[in-house]
Amino acid sequence: MKVVYFTHSLASCWNHGNAHFLRGVLRELVRRGEAVQVFEPADAWSLQNLLADHGEAGLGAYRQAYPELNSTRFGADLDLDRALDGADLVIVHEWNDPALVARVGRARAAGGRFTLLFHDTHHRAVSDPEAIRAFDLSGYDGVLAFGETLAEVYRRWGWGERVFVWHEAADTALFHPPAEEGQREGLVWIGNWGDGERTAELEQFLMAPARRAGLPLEIYGVRYPDEARALLARYGVDYRGWLPNARAPEVFARRLATVHVPRRFYVEVLPGIPTIRVFEALACGIPLVSAPWSDSEGLFRPGEDFLFARDGAEMERQLRAIANEPDLRASLVASGLETIRARHTCAHRVDELMAVAAKLAPQNALETV
Repeated sequence: MKVVYFTHSLASCWNHGNAHFLRGVLRELVRRGEAVQVFEPADAWSLQNLLADHGEAGLGAYRQAYPELNSTRFGADLDLDRALDGADLVIVHEWNDPALVARVGRARAAGGRFTLLFHDTHHRAVSDPEAIRAFDLSGYDGVLAFGETLAEVYRRWGWGERVFVWHEAADTALFHPPAEEGQREGLVWIGNWGDGERTAELEQFLMAPARRAGLPLEIYGVRYPDEARALLARYGVDYRGWLPNARAPEVFARRLATVHVPRRFYVEVLPGIPTIRVFEALACGIPLVSAPWSDSEGLFRPGEDFLFARDGAEMERQLRAIANEPDLRASLVASGLETIRARHTCAHRVDELMAVAAKLAPQNALETV
């Protein structure tokens, strides 16, 4: 099978979490002997920001961790017929230009002998629905949505049984416990500040509880404005800036625990969708405590795979317990690893993708949404 994927960026994970999952899925496809070709726009904002901040050296961790992967950068002169030549399965991510999305759809509708899927891994369908509805998806066979509540949005838009839930997962070839355990201390949080939509939550569930519990806190991420850095400084946080995702496992291996603070849209409007950091952290064998969100799809075993904290005071208690109770840490690590390895690896997601492709492949005549 030949798989063609149009992404925002494969090379850069700067404020671009989909790159994490995509790399793991594509590596698994390559491992299985499938032909893989990836296209990304030459002016992708994620890559441009990474290069501006770190130069070509910023790509080193990705290239070292994923030597089997590469991508073709394209501009307005993309030869789409050549890009799609011989493809069996084509996937277009939602962080692409609407014009490209429409062009690929027209190629499918004009008789392209490939299965075409639109991949949505963001909250814009509810936070900015017109931005998604502006895409011309009439030529697409189906939609991959990274959670049931997002899939339901597409069902309401008329996709019916042609929308499929495709959660993110951990690339366990990279995200796994250290070969040898070393000394662990303090907490780590890896995440971007963004547009301030969870500032209060980060203070309530991360910075304040860590300080009250007496646990050093290290934070990695980008898009931290001056006021955010000033807040971190007031709490004595060690802010480290951007971290290549390929280096996250080594950072997790040095810390006692990590914290999950979901963005507000995933708590209030799209419940049931954790960020990929939950999958990656559990795969690395680091205890995790989460601010409230609804695991409505039963992806995990809350209380066994990780701990919930309903407020800042409970977060402090949970962090103190993890720091002081080795048996609790060991139990959380074992349970989290068990769940990831049984249900949430990129190999599982490739199995699911192949099932979707097999279901849709016979449909050579498309219905219009």
